Amino acid sequence: MSTSVDVDVPERFGYRAKKVLLGPPMVTARLHDERLTKKAALGVLSSDCISSSAYGSEEMLIILLPVFGMAGFGLLMPMTAVVLGLLVLTTLSYRQVVRIYTKSGGSYVVARENFGPRVAQIASVALMIDYIVTVAVQAAAGTAAIQSLAPGLRHHWISYAMTVGVVLILAYGNLRGIREAGKAFALPTYLFTFSAGAVVVVGLLRDLFGDLPRIVYSAHEQGELYPIHAEHSALFTFGAIYVLMKAFANGGASLTGLEAISNGVSAFQKPEGRNARITLTWMSGILGCLVLGISYLASQTHATPYERGYPTVISQVAHAAFGHAWYGNVGFVVVQLTTALILFTGANTPFTGFPFLASFIAEDSFLPRQMSRRGHRLAFSNGIIVLTAAALALLLGVGTNVNSLIPFYAIGVFTGFTMAGLGMAKYHRTQRQPGWHGPFLINLVSGIVSALVVIIFAVVKFKEGAWLVLILFPIGWLVLTRLNRRYTEESRSLDLATWVRQDQAEAPYYSRHTVLVLVDRLDLAVLRGLRYGGSLRPTELRAVHVNLDSAVAEALQREWIERKLGDRVPLDVIDCEDRRLVRTLSRLALDTVLHDRAEVTILLPRRTFKPLSRRLLHDQTADRIAEAVGRVPHVAATIVPFDTTLPHETVLRLEERKETVKQERALVQCGVVPAVAKPRLDGTTPISQVSWKQKVTVVGRVKAVTVGTTAGRSLEVQLFDDTGGVRLLFFGRTRIAGIEPGRTLRVSGRIGEYKGHLALANPVYELVV
Repeated sequence: MSTSVDVDVPERFGYRAKKVLLGPPMVTARLHDERLTKKAALGVLSSDCISSSAYGSEEMLIILLPVFGMAGFGLLMPMTAVVLGLLVLTTLSYRQVVRIYTKSGGSYVVARENFGPRVAQIASVALMIDYIVTVAVQAAAGTAAIQSLAPGLRHHWISYAMTVGVVLILAYGNLRGIREAGKAFALPTYLFTFSAGAVVVVGLLRDLFGDLPRIVYSAHEQGELYPIHAEHSALFTFGAIYVLMKAFANGGASLTGLEAISNGVSAFQKPEGRNARITLTWMSGILGCLVLGISYLASQTHATPYERGYPTVISQVAHAAFGHAWYGNVGFVVVQLTTALILFTGANTPFTGFPFLASFIAEDSFLPRQMSRRGHRLAFSNGIIVLTAAALALLLGVGTNVNSLIPFYAIGVFTGFTMAGLGMAKYHRTQRQPGWHGPFLINLVSGIVSALVVIIFAVVKFKEGAWLVLILFPIGWLVLTRLNRRYTEESRSLDLATWVRQDQAEAPYYSRHTVLVLVDRLDLAVLRGLRYGGSLRPTELRAVHVNLDSAVAEALQREWIERKLGDRVPLDVIDCEDRRLVRTLSRLALDTVLHDRAEVTILLPRRTFKPLSRRLLHDQTADRIAEAVGRVPHVAATIVPFDTTLPHETVLRLEERKETVKQERALVQCGVVPAVAKPRLDGTTPISQVSWKQKVTVVGRVKAVTVGTTAGRSLEVQLFDDTGGVRLLFFGRTRIAGIEPGRTLRVSGRIGEYKGHLALANPVYELVV
């Protein structure tokens, strides 16, 4: 029987802090795929897209009214129609994306598969910028919705505090392991859709019966509105066309989040592609209806944006549609609350999308590998932290006014649309599947139009912040490609090491093994190094002291003789006349290889200290020695740490446990069978109570799996429960589906022995979910 020894390993302060703030760590076994139905996916993945209808119409009015005056309300509907035309084209393009690419990744995967990984980094930079700005815009818009409802909160510093607080809360929740697939995240989408839909329906009915009022502003309120030009400009002058392009660019923000379905296709139930296409169509349809309805009602009620960002246009439209009776006020409150809720939920979407995208890019070696590692609570913590820091920096640098953040938005969004459209066009042209001409034309036109939108946005929004995005794009691409070049060089170096270092590749294999233990003074750390060296069963074991101080060397030799260590391990004192310790040991290692014709292992005992004040008193000589001698052919360096702060009680407990284990093994080897343990109520037996030749059923968690053992072609599994562990041997098999570290198994069989451990040979097993 194997036992789980309790070693007292001190927890670092950072880990203790994470346990307090985030809760206990989640085990990997809790990480599983959760498939979404179309209804659930529509609620979960559409919040970012559908919520943009809350500010799309307002952003167009902000540009139109100061130039065209009251005629701007008349121009709102044609501009909305152009935006919706782009929505239809992009939706048709992404329907092809989710049909072909049923794995997560969206435009990044499309670009990587069709243009190569380096070109795909254009899409990766675009998507990362999009995710960062989405957090800022959605959080700021949600704050504006609340301030539209509560006039007492309409202060600049409150906007900052609420928006930053929302971002921090979302980051904290995701670090704790919030699951976006939860039903709670689908609810805000449906609530907003129904409440905003009710505003549109009621407003259209009142307009049909001539009962929809126009909003009248007081003199004080007029001073807070965006100015409405008294005389509108002609439509076909250069300046007017420029303004219309600017309004179209602002309205393009309504399409943000459209790529969310393609980024989460793998989360759908099978068939993933078909379900994703249906959900994408519904999402685009809902978005189009809401944007069209809100734009129409805004043009009829003359709802005018405020310069400070609140009250919002959608809140003014809701008030006008529902009226000021008590039931109208209730409807207004519901609309504002659901608007804030879906906007905050939309701000949460990037906290799932950005870390997953970063993990994909890191796996392709374009981002640091740390971005692909799951953290304390199984979330991609590093990605969440980077996203939070970037979003907060954007909010603190630009402000919480949505109109100030929009210039950073659409360039990243439409660059992703461009890469997806052109990538799919290349796919269809390359594959030439039956009926490929129609999808090819759709994707090509979508890619070209999206590229034109990027150019328009870069020109008309250049001074308002687009210049920064245009700078970040090439810098981000260069950084990613530079990181990839570094990883590629490292990989090539490792792969070609045996070719580059001919002296190692062509050298013979030495059957002798010499272990050298470096000794500076005689203490417990050195004694442990000597014991470890002996456990390696070398051909020769020697202790080595480099003579940097004659008095110290003489004292060490006397103590070595007095303690009779020389009877077991000879001590070599090596001269070092130039006091270049690392160089001397490197030469010693090479001489040992050549003279002994042996593989050489150099052990470097190192004392570890917990307090910083004590660590500062000791240098890192062992690291420098290990790095230098490791370059010598046929030489390996191993640092043997010794914890000088190990509590005495821990040592006693470990020694006591060691004796108990030895006694248990002695009983088994002598054939003494302990009393048979009584099984639990579920028919299983604690592993610590099983005995030799006993027929048992145990349940435990797989701790390790070993392929290929001394028993030949077999699979060895270490199974542990809370009381101990046992080995499972599956002869004639090297892999069994489902049996992997972290899984829980229920096994039955007769206890035998293998390499001094209790074991079950070819047991009957069951995977426990």
